[in-house]
Amino acid sequence: MDEPLSKTYLWLRPELLRLAASVVGVDDASDVVSDVYLRIADSSGASNPAAYLRRAVVNAAISHERSRRRRMVRDNNFLRWWPGRPTISPSRDLDVERALRALSVQQRAIIHLTYWSDFTPARVGEELDITEGSVKKQLARARATLREELANGRP
Repeated sequence: MDEPLSKTYLWLRPELLRLAASVVGVDDASDVVSDVYLRIADSSGASNPAAYLRRAVVNAAISHERSRRRRMVRDNNFLRWWPGRPTISPSRDLDVERALRALSVQQRAIIHLTYWSDFTPARVGEELDITEGSVKKQLARARATLREELANGRP
């Protein structure tokens, strides 16, 4: 692995774990970050290793969420037809966690980088390889969704 990327990964790992946890949840964050590390092992470095790693974590989180949703659909279809369906234990249903799940993966990443990493919209755009205008638009949509979800208290 390219030395600077490896060192950057080790230095950024705690932040990458927090970013992944904001996007996919605490239980799956280390899996997402580990997958990124394994995938970049053959990479030849990047001009901005920190942005490269953050973008890789967000992309891995998007992939993880798609897989999780497919599994949920499969599991729900299976349980619907299984006689004597088992009772599924309730998950942590905190209002904020539920509200964050209503956001897209990209919106969760933007929220995390804006509020927890204290990045400007321009910096978030650089990190995620999207325009500053797109960051502002997605941030506004995310805030509106969070306000609505928290006000309505939907289950």
